Amino acid sequence: MRFEDLKPAYDRDGFVVVRQLLPADDFKRLTAELDRYIRDVVPTLPDKHAFYDDKSRPETLKQMQHMGLDPFFKEYMKNPVWNSLASALVGEEVEAQEPEWFNKPANTNHVTPPHQDNYYFCLRPANVLTIWMALDNVDDENGCLRYVKGSHLRGIRSHNRSNILGFSQGITDYSDADRELEVKVHLQPGDVTVHHGNTIHRAEANTSKTRNRRAFAMVIKGKSCQLDQEAYQRYTDAMKKQHEQMGLKS
Repeated sequence: MRFEDLKPAYDRDGFVVVRQLLPADDFKRLTAELDRYIRDVVPTLPDKHAFYDDKSRPETLKQMQHMGLDPFFKEYMKNPVWNSLASALVGEEVEAQEPEWFNKPANTNHVTPPHQDNYYFCLRPANVLTIWMALDNVDDENGCLRYVKGSHLRGIRSHNRSNILGFSQGITDYSDADRELEVKVHLQPGDVTVHHGNTIHRAEANTSKTRNRRAFAMVIKGKSCQLDQEAYQRYTDAMKKQHEQMGLKS
């Protein structure tokens, strides 16, 4: 597959799907390193690096951030496949941010509110994307991603506090009209979906009794992106206050 051939659909819809992005051995290595990180590193991390649905139950780990502190994942930011895909879609040289890991543990009431990633990133221009790789089969039952097709073309919507750990802000005026434009994306392990920083997306809770919905992701930005310092300060201040009210420690 030529990644450049995906750009027209990405520019039009705000997202594309790539089946089996990595060779099988590379995907196997990645999942093994994630297992190691969860087993050996996560128990040593501060609250802001690893979020749980219920911290007394390790199996409810729901999100990991700042993974670039680990040597393997710091080096993974240079992965040529991921960066080549991103560069083809944003149309310029790119820089990968620290990897993240997400989960909707089985039978937990954890929804992902409708949001736009660049509300958090505060980058101008918004030439930034997220590559989101499924580690499990992902479908309606365990909380697949739902994209509002073409929403990246209409700017950033109003967001406010969501009270959802890991997604501190959500769109305030999400409507039935938005839901009518939603596209649900089903994935198999190793498939990725790539979405623009301004693309609206959300996910329902995982209603499965036995299946997780795990994913590994990297945000990758074009070299032209600049941080809007004022907007970013407002966002980080709000996030810090929300974490404090939730009892999280730095």
